[in-house]
Amino acid sequence: MTRYKLVVEYDGAGFVGWQRQDNGPSVQAAIERAIEGFCGESVTVHAAGRTDTGVHALGQVVSFDLVKETTADTLRDALNAHLRPAAVAVLSAARVDADFHARFSAKGRAYLYRIVNRRAPLALDRGRAWFVPVPLDAAAMHEAAQVLVGKHDFSSFRSSECQAKSPVKTLDAIEVARDGEEIRITLRARSFLHNQVRILAGTLKLVGEGKWTRADLEAALNARDRAATGQTAPPGGLYFLRVEY
Repeated sequence: MTRYKLVVEYDGAGFVGWQRQDNGPSVQAAIERAIEGFCGESVTVHAAGRTDTGVHALGQVVSFDLVKETTADTLRDALNAHLRPAAVAVLSAARVDADFHARFSAKGRAYLYRIVNRRAPLALDRGRAWFVPVPLDAAAMHEAAQVLVGKHDFSSFRSSECQAKSPVKTLDAIEVARDGEEIRITLRARSFLHNQVRILAGTLKLVGEGKWTRADLEAALNARDRAATGQTAPPGGLYFLRVEY
């Protein structure tokens, strides 16, 4: 028995999310079917983080065990062949120690949220970014966002469906930067609450519009009340970026 680690990218638009569900196709099920197609083994693959419907991944990490002897490169290529035509690609495969677990071994996770800030509607980036036609001040968003760095009760930025035992999380870093028409919000933490990044993005939009100040954002954080913050940004702008081990 050998344990493998995969780094995977996917377009979340056609999936109900990472986790296997009865109400539609999932990324987890697609990978598990590809493994069974390759070697006939029925396995459960574990991911570093679950993504919701419509959320994408550039560097999702998964782990699983196989009885079949194979090379990492053969596994990568075989799984990609069996994944077609699903919008899922195995970027790399590697043998790892038996105690490695994609989720529990992770030391940190990073997410990216993309906003396209222009008057013209999206064509190529439709479903892959949040279209915001009103001008946004990315520098003000970045400056205000720094009040969120550190250990806090993030109840104000937590979905009502969140199953985490505690709303207390430590946000290691958040950066907001403009590149032409695009505003990119990148965040790093050991773990995140359900919808935390999307609620943060929706709330920072209020700062970018000039409707909120840094003090307003800090007050919303301290309120520990979801009603105190902004909208939940659309899922299409969110990307699971990478995992640190």
